[in-house]
Amino acid sequence: MHAEPILSGWGHAPVVPASEVRSEDLTAATRGMPLSRGLGRSYGDSSLPAARDHRVASTVLADRILAFDAQTGLMRAEAGLSLSDIYRLFLARGWFVPVTPGTQFVTVGGMVAADVHGGNHHRDGCFGGHVTRLLMQLADGRVLECSRDVEPDLFRATVGGMGLTGHILEVEFRMAKISSPWLWGDRQRVNGVGQFFDSLGRSASDWPFTKGWIDCISGGKSLGRGVMYRARWATPDEAPPRPPRHKKGFAIPFFLPSWVLNRASARLYNEFRFRTQRTKAAGIVHPDEFFYPLDGIRHWNRLFGRPGFTQYQCVVPHATGLQTITRAIQLVNKRGFASPVCVIKDCGPEGEGLLSFPKLGISIAIDVPVRSWTQPLIDELNELVLGEGGRIYLAKDAFTRREHFQKMEPRLAEWQAIRRRWDPDGRFRSAQSVRLLGDAP
Repeated sequence: MHAEPILSGWGHAPVVPASEVRSEDLTAATRGMPLSRGLGRSYGDSSLPAARDHRVASTVLADRILAFDAQTGLMRAEAGLSLSDIYRLFLARGWFVPVTPGTQFVTVGGMVAADVHGGNHHRDGCFGGHVTRLLMQLADGRVLECSRDVEPDLFRATVGGMGLTGHILEVEFRMAKISSPWLWGDRQRVNGVGQFFDSLGRSASDWPFTKGWIDCISGGKSLGRGVMYRARWATPDEAPPRPPRHKKGFAIPFFLPSWVLNRASARLYNEFRFRTQRTKAAGIVHPDEFFYPLDGIRHWNRLFGRPGFTQYQCVVPHATGLQTITRAIQLVNKRGFASPVCVIKDCGPEGEGLLSFPKLGISIAIDVPVRSWTQPLIDELNELVLGEGGRIYLAKDAFTRREHFQKMEPRLAEWQAIRRRWDPDGRFRSAQSVRLLGDAP
């Protein structure tokens, strides 16, 4: 007896009966398909098919580098090329992607669809800001290129459009030239949310990469304490003589019982992490440790057990950010608890992608186990964020209600109009678009 094929996002919630169609010929594999999917690292249901669809096109076999100009850094690649392969091949050669998310196990097509951002958003914006051209297959089967000069409306709607405007076949973007393959960074203990805001603000002009780990469980005087991380590329004089070796790490072999991660165990870990951090430390930092700390634990999503988890990531304006994020942490503690994976970042101005997530303000990302209290918690958080003019990140979401999302997103009407122009019959859809946009299930 063969088990029915299933798919899920990284949060393992929801899980749906569906399968992937894989081929090196991505144009053929995507023809007639409602959705493309890369390595499945979006957390919720954005890469999962709607209920009436049982197959999605996988891009992972279409992973070739088609061109690279060592003078300008311009790269053209198939959509299934992974960031981990780019990292492995180009870091020691003095090149790095201009923007990286918190995992290297994503595809360039997925980086465009989610318009990923990183710790340098306050300096360099989202990945889509460095993309120059896209080759796409449209709902009517046509294959065409779009850019800021050719079909610019389609380009803007596709960057951050979660794959709902067409299949991304190829991506052209500019790599960043780096001074060495190592980072120079520092980290320091932070005693509360207010200190995080001050530190992020002071660091923005001097440090291209900034982020913080934040304790979202401790309350009272310890509310919002954590560790601030800052980094820049090391100069040749500072860097070790050899390039860094990529770390293999270890794997979680199976889903742990859901009771293992609870308020007590998360609190214990947070206390250990905070207390063992020296007040301040600086020096050479391995890129793996700064950019991809969780990649060293393969299948770390299994720590949450089979019920899975969701990540609530929002951005709120600086003016109200301190009180909003403080209130968000309090809501999480009141309703349930957060995992130890909580990140705070500074965001720069809004990008050109019509559904791109970041805007000028502060972002916080909180991993929350899926329990009976998860949906009510997300509802309360969304009401809070909505009231302060903030919004959520679609690549992480699995629980937001349609009415909340549509009130958060003033650009939605323009994006929907462009989407309908290129896909009038609504052929491209996902489980997330059914939930948030009212697409036919």
